[in-house]
Amino acid sequence: MKKLNSVNIVWKEGGFYVSKSLTNSISSFGLTKNEAIENLNEALSLYYEDEQNILDNLSKIVSPELFTSEIAYA
Repeated sequence: MKKLNSVNIVWKEGGFYVSKSLTNSISSFGLTKNEAIENLNEALSLYYEDEQNILDNLSKIVSPELFTSEIAYA
């Protein structure tokens, strides 16, 4: 069994917590932060279950940084 480290983020949105993998943009949610994280881990496991060749070709994320952007729009 291979293992994969995924860089993830979790935040509160309304009455739910949202979790998202920054490695591949898969996301999930839950009523608690832990539930959102567990649901994301399950979604990631299911995603990679039949995709072994994807694991071999993933780019490693080194020193990720979160940042905010201010944009103007019409």
